[in-house]
Amino acid sequence: MTSDNTVFIHPLADVQATEIGPGTKIWQFNVVLAGARIGANCNVSAHCFIESDVVVGDNVTLKSGVYLWDGITLESNVFVGPGAIFTNDMLPRSKVYPDSFLRTTVCRGASIGAGAVITPGITIGHDAMIAAGAVVTRDVQPFSLVMGAPARHVKFLSR
Repeated sequence: MTSDNTVFIHPLADVQATEIGPGTKIWQFNVVLAGARIGANCNVSAHCFIESDVVVGDNVTLKSGVYLWDGITLESNVFVGPGAIFTNDMLPRSKVYPDSFLRTTVCRGASIGAGAVITPGITIGHDAMIAAGAVVTRDVQPFSLVMGAPARHVKFLSR
């Protein structure tokens, strides 16, 4: 695992990644695959899954039931609410894999509400807010609040 003794990994977590920043806490029943990179002071709540080609910045909070698939980057200070769903393949088929997965980036300071669905290949701008249950199918501007299915811009948040 990591050699930094300030990282907390619950004994019931399966953490194969070695790049985990100081102060990060990974709670029980999580799986973090080798190759994933997790920054400092993160909190990964119970029942999360993080694939190999995932980057998580510093001070990120992942609430329970969040799965991060290959191709996803969460920049620093991102909040992901419980049960938020990320996808990385627009045309998924069993045992049929694309040459590469679409890249999704959630920029610094953005928040994703509980149960939101984030489709692949988009960028969520810095300090944006995705409402609970929103279905995000296109890029989100910085400081934008989006909600609904499909998600629509509601207003800009103050800086």
